[in-house]
Parts: sequence; structure tokens; C-alpha cells
Amino acid sequence: MRSDRRRPDRLPVCSCARLFTVRQAADLDFGLTVLSDGCLDADPEVHRVLLEKVFPGQAEVTTVADRTAAR
Repeated sequence: MRSDRRRPDRLPVCSCARLFTVRQAADLDFGLTVLSDGCLDADPEVHRVLLEKVFPGQAEVTTVADRTAAR
């Protein structure tokens, strides 16, 4: 994780800030949480592939309820 205390260690990602944001933030060594029920894509198959195949390699993928309960 980042040692720079001026910036957060973990970023929640939801809404339309998806593929580019996840890739860029991972490249910058941020820990990432993608809120799966806070994201939507016009193509359900693209949505499924991103959440099940692409994002888990770079981020924790969870729901809003699970993330809230974990805090």
C-alpha cells in the first residue's frame, strides 16, 4: 500500500468510473474496492465480464451492503 499519508490507501469505485479508473488506480498502487451493485453497464455481458474476470485481478469486488457491514 501507499506510504504517502496525504492520499487514501483505498478507493471505492462505483458508478461509471470503472475500467479506466480501476486500471489507473491499480497502476498507482492504490488498494481498490469495486462496489458491484453500484456499477452498471449498458451491456449486461460487459458488466458481468468486468466484475467477474477483469476487476478481481486488481481490486476487491464486493457489494455496498458487504462493504458497509465490514466497516
